Amino acid sequence: MTLIHNKKATFNFELLESFEAGLELLGSEVKSIRKKQGSLEGSHVVVRGDEAFLVGATIPLYQPANNPKDYDPERTRRLLLNKKEISELASAESQKGLTIVPISVYNKGRNLKLQIAIARGKKKADKRQTIKERDTKKDIERQMKQAR
Repeated sequence: MTLIHNKKATFNFELLESFEAGLELLGSEVKSIRKKQGSLEGSHVVVRGDEAFLVGATIPLYQPANNPKDYDPERTRRLLLNKKEISELASAESQKGLTIVPISVYNKGRNLKLQIAIARGKKKADKRQTIKERDTKKDIERQMKQAR
């Protein structure tokens, strides 16, 4: 079940290859995500050394009154991946024009997983094409509904 979804990722980027990663979170962050609070918009993944990190994701406090005052909702969070996946991401990140974007956070059993993808940015014309395809799909569905 998807808890948080990055809607802008599929619009702004062409997704090439996706990965599943674990997230290293605090207990209150897990509770907050399970309440579907948080945002992945504007966030990305960076690889430093032998570790991958989620940068720019916002996860608010679950109960603001009971949490520490120095809590940073946009702190850098470590991703749990194996060495092969990290090396693949590092080589993709070093290529020009490619970036690593988070797509969604979801439940897998008791664990929270983050779906990330290697992506290439879309040009304005590609974005316009996506909007046009979406609008024609809506029109077709509307006409099919009226025909019934």
